[in-house]
Amino acid sequence: MFSRLLIANRGEIACRIARTAKRLGVATVGVFSDADAQSAAVRACDEAIRIGPALARDSYLDGGRILEAARLSGATAIHPGYGFLSENAAFARACAEAGVTFIGPSVEAIEAMGSKARAKALMAAAGVPLVPGYHGADQSEETLAKAAARIGYPVLIKASAGGGGKGMRVVGEAGAFAAALASARREAMAAFGDDTMLIEKYLDHPRHVEIQIFGDHQGRVVSLFERDCSLQRRHQKVIEEAPAPDLDPALRRAMAAAGVAAARALAYVGAGTVEFLYQDNAYYFIEMNTRLQVEHPVTEKITGLDLVEWQLRVAAKEPLPLTQDQITARGHAFEARIYAEDPARGFAPSTGRLLRFRPPPADGHLRIDTGVGEGDEVSVHYDPMIAKLVVWDEDRALALARLARALRAFQIIGPSTNLAFLAALADHADFAAGAVSTRFIEAEIDRLLPAIPAAPPEVLAVAGVFVVLSARREAAARARASGDPHSPWNAVNGWRLNDDNHHGVELRDGDRALRVLVHFQGDGFLVEVPGAGAALAVRGGLEADGALEIEIDGRTSRAVVLRQAGLLKVIHGDTLYSLGLAEGIDAAAEEEVGGLSAPMPGRIVAVLVAVGDGVERGQPLLVLEAMKMETTITAPAGGRISAIGVAAGDQVEEGRVLAVIEPAGEEGGKSAGAEGIEPAGAEASR
Repeated sequence: MFSRLLIANRGEIACRIARTAKRLGVATVGVFSDADAQSAAVRACDEAIRIGPALARDSYLDGGRILEAARLSGATAIHPGYGFLSENAAFARACAEAGVTFIGPSVEAIEAMGSKARAKALMAAAGVPLVPGYHGADQSEETLAKAAARIGYPVLIKASAGGGGKGMRVVGEAGAFAAALASARREAMAAFGDDTMLIEKYLDHPRHVEIQIFGDHQGRVVSLFERDCSLQRRHQKVIEEAPAPDLDPALRRAMAAAGVAAARALAYVGAGTVEFLYQDNAYYFIEMNTRLQVEHPVTEKITGLDLVEWQLRVAAKEPLPLTQDQITARGHAFEARIYAEDPARGFAPSTGRLLRFRPPPADGHLRIDTGVGEGDEVSVHYDPMIAKLVVWDEDRALALARLARALRAFQIIGPSTNLAFLAALADHADFAAGAVSTRFIEAEIDRLLPAIPAAPPEVLAVAGVFVVLSARREAAARARASGDPHSPWNAVNGWRLNDDNHHGVELRDGDRALRVLVHFQGDGFLVEVPGAGAALAVRGGLEADGALEIEIDGRTSRAVVLRQAGLLKVIHGDTLYSLGLAEGIDAAAEEEVGGLSAPMPGRIVAVLVAVGDGVERGQPLLVLEAMKMETTITAPAGGRISAIGVAAGDQVEEGRVLAVIEPAGEEGGKSAGAEGIEPAGAEASR
């Protein structure tokens, strides 16, 4: 076994690798960019070395800097995790040349499977069924368009060097092919440095089933069963499970055998995943990932094995710890990927500080893999996944119920998250029945994004009491600082001449403007809330972290309230409410304007219109890249472009006005939102 291991990654996977290495007595060396200097991954390692600025290409993707860190630290092995350099053959070769063990397969295997086109050719030769498609070397737009027409629409454009949904576009008709191809190529080049494309037939209701395989230097290869990763959005996995539900036993065995055969054809060493699309009792090879998968914990939960330990042992040239006959599975496991994103805004990535981050407690049934903690920042520089929630139970129904409960118990305040969306998925009857495909989320999105419920009276009462208690705490601090704790100016007791003692709190819940009256009543409060019928008797105290132990009309419960940018974020029961404070509401900002704002921080990839252009509702205007994904900004209404405030290559913050649309019929007038916007000029607008 290695004495010192460098972990060439960040976030939850770096923390997860460090846990196993420490258990095995292996010293760990972390690496970090400037954005991650205070991260949990740095704290998880025995030592850590700075490798560059925040941009991944100047830090985590710079193999030379990572190898230099290994040399400085005396590390004899490098674990790349997933993403970044984990499937980079040039880096694996550089490790070998430097005398450092790369925890992964051979350079030849990475190269063979790193090109989806070459991988498909190898699998075809091995007799593994493929999705009909084009995998040729001629990458001209004309050739690719002809291939798409021959295969028949809809087709899938896919980056040959890609993964994680990047560089992928579904095209339904010939007229949309050129624009989709250009966008996929840009995204693939930015993510992988390679814009080679494949064209495949787009299956209309497939499931995504993958086989976890492992090989060793002695030539043995085993299967650790399968996972179902069908719940996806934008080709990115959301919830994974093991084993795959409702597979015919013979088909299950055949897919496992195909996965093992694929690995044997490569003389494969280490952890790998052979991925298939399954539809109508047939399966088709799509790709092989030559690394540890994000979703490996569900395999660990059903087998009781540690796949990172297996990786380290195999890389140290030890034989596989178990033979195929010795590997067994028990029960059912799910993994939910918790992202900092806003599902209601097309899953736009979200950023900000984690004001509250409280996972449900881990036990034998529940596991949390994360690389962040309360107070940490979710930045624009990296993938927005902040945690993986993994549950296990004796059967699928019990495990799914456990997943739903755990998602509702997970408390996050700060960036927007997909927690409520994941809970809706876990509750969906069709998912419970196993009746899903990779199109499921797209088809059910309206049901999975329910309207935010109006805050009930008890939540409004809690918010009002929180404001009063917070004011009391601030007044006490002022009193201590003033040296006169008895000064009436420091009192927050609602005293009024010729009136009862109360505090008025102005709140906004969606479109509702509400006034809550909090009456002081000895050791508690009597709160008048619109729609409550009668005043609510509230007792409770404010804890340091914003939690409130409260009793409302004799019923005890717990709530969490935190201030965030002029809002009160209230967790009550299993629901997160967002309430505006009157002093934080900018009435002018609520008016409809012609300014089109950036939905998230990112980089402008392309400006597709110019000042003076007429546009129609839904027409693409700009392309924004954030957290390794492209988002097309479209026109919310028809009109004329009266100003453009950005150029290709610009970094923009969330809320930055990108362009201004003058409504149709207002030509010659000044559009709302145009003031202060400087046109980017002919070059930027071209």
